[in-house]
Amino acid sequence: AGATKPVPPPGLFERLDLNHDAMLSVEEYTNGWPLIVEEFPSSSGGYWFLPSYKGGFWKGFTSGVAMILATEIGDKTFFIAAVLSMRQQRSAVFCGAILSLYVMTVLSSIMGLVLPKLIPVSYTHILGGVLFLYFGVKLLLDAKGMEGDRVSEELEEVEEELLHPKKADDEEAHETENSSKNNIKQGFSEVAIQSFTLTFLAEWGDRSQIATIALSAAKNPYGVTLGGCIGHTMCTGLAVLGGRMLAARISEKTVSIGGGIIFLIFGIHSVFFES
Repeated sequence: AGATKPVPPPGLFERLDLNHDAMLSVEEYTNGWPLIVEEFPSSSGGYWFLPSYKGGFWKGFTSGVAMILATEIGDKTFFIAAVLSMRQQRSAVFCGAILSLYVMTVLSSIMGLVLPKLIPVSYTHILGGVLFLYFGVKLLLDAKGMEGDRVSEELEEVEEELLHPKKADDEEAHETENSSKNNIKQGFSEVAIQSFTLTFLAEWGDRSQIATIALSAAKNPYGVTLGGCIGHTMCTGLAVLGGRMLAARISEKTVSIGGGIIFLIFGIHSVFFES
């Protein structure tokens, strides 16, 4: 037996068809929208599979781009792409990292899309605002205790892991190098997989992922997803082309202050100006 087809509510069309000509005009549809909302409450803010949003696609898009730029420049994933590109093929590093970040952005947006189904939309605005405020204050407090010209600790950590492996690894690599001239520069697929894996693990649970979830729950998730992907593309491209040079010239304190201010702006807007 086939699936049961949905049946429209009895009498709804007659109530919408004001002139009773068996045809529904645009004006009748517009005037009768409150009746449709009454019959289908989930339609009040959009389609049945989308929560209610304050602001449209472009508002979510611009917020997504700004949020990623504020969180990713100077982040561990940024430095992973920068350091890997110093030793390996840049195109492979970029492809692996950006694919990982795209996957993570989509997953985070889906989480944010499901959240309003569990929590009322008015609360998701407040929850998202509180998260932004928390991260903003945390970044500013972290910046307060930093030296003005100090290079990022995350950069030092990534360089230690990727550029200065253990002596045992060095000896093994040295032996293998004698048998293959291509050992230092691995193949495209190997580099891309390494970049994808390192980036995915570093991004999981990172502040940018949490911020993407909160932003998708409060704004249009399609706009946030596209904006997040564009923002990741810009940051990863910058990291691959000149991230190490940029990191050596911009202190961690400056990056933290800038990110903290942007997070505070998002938080204040979500808590006090989103109805």
